[in-house]
Amino acid sequence: MPLTFEILATDGAARLGRLTTPHGVVETPAFMPVGTLGAVKGVTPQELEGAGASVMLSNLYHLALRPGIDAVEALGGIHAFTGWRRPLLTDSGGFQVWSLGGLRKVDAGGVTFRSHLDGSPLRFTPENVVRFQERMGVDVAMVLDECTTWPVERKDATASWERTLDWARRARVAWRGGEGGGGLFGIVQGSVYRDLRERAARELSALDFDGYAIGGVAVGEPEAERRTAVEWTAPALPADRPRYLMGVGYPADILHAVAQGVDLFDCVLPARNARHGVLFTRHGVLKIKNARFKDDPLPLDAECGCPACARTSRAFLHHLFRCGELTGPVLATLHNVRYYLDFMADLRQSIGLGALKDRGAALARSPEGPDLEAHPVSSDPREQRSS
Repeated sequence: MPLTFEILATDGAARLGRLTTPHGVVETPAFMPVGTLGAVKGVTPQELEGAGASVMLSNLYHLALRPGIDAVEALGGIHAFTGWRRPLLTDSGGFQVWSLGGLRKVDAGGVTFRSHLDGSPLRFTPENVVRFQERMGVDVAMVLDECTTWPVERKDATASWERTLDWARRARVAWRGGEGGGGLFGIVQGSVYRDLRERAARELSALDFDGYAIGGVAVGEPEAERRTAVEWTAPALPADRPRYLMGVGYPADILHAVAQGVDLFDCVLPARNARHGVLFTRHGVLKIKNARFKDDPLPLDAECGCPACARTSRAFLHHLFRCGELTGPVLATLHNVRYYLDFMADLRQSIGLGALKDRGAALARSPEGPDLEAHPVSSDPREQRSS
């Protein structure tokens, strides 16, 4: 079954949509929790479903290294292997082209990686990347792309985009969809150069992909450049196809992108920040390790229905983190993931009511709004797309 996408309502450029895949329906705008190796760290598939996740993202590069595409295919495909029964998207490895700079070599034909695990070689081409994803039975496959560094000179950004376009054409020809169907997304690159972004959108649109992603954002550029790239790119993409902003996960940035007409998002921030004890609530950010929570009997967020808020106090979570008890990060992860999923549900409701502008104004007015840039993110580039 191919992907289908319908727009149910609009509010300015924002869209309330429904993406139908071989493994179920995704109501958009939607956030995809990142399960790099097939699972969000510390969270079972049942718990992820219970939190309200309708789609998950996994990483092709990591799965190709371990356990390997042959193993996943032999075990019945990615859904049977992981136990995740809902839609699943796989990144193509383009992010690793950027993050594993010292462990890869890019040429016209593709990318050769040296495994960060044992140094063994791994070759990705536009053709075998789509074939790998077909064999695993993913619902949404991404083309191989070259994600550039930032800052990047215009000539280098141009050469990178031209290579990405050639790879996209080759991937489109190679794509067969696999036995389970699914769809293939093209990826717009072009760094901070408007004409490159707009040309990329035009050229990819002509290839008639099932959906389109905005890549090369949130790789170190300032907020203004990050948001401007979205503003240039989103309206240049086909209105009848889903639009996916890759790797951007600050709630304020998600809100901005939704207002530009973006439908899908992913980021490691909810899970990673949870493991650091940084928790998101409707009233601001809590750093649960802080001593002021030692005797606090309140839940993290009285309006949240996650397992942590339903049955535990801030004091207990503080105790778990201070003792190094694994239950602490697990409960924190369930809470942060639920926060993000509830946030997206709120945005969908706002679009349906024609009230997204009011929602944005409310967030902007709040001095305690979730300014996540102040909170810890791993400096190891190999972990930037790891759950």
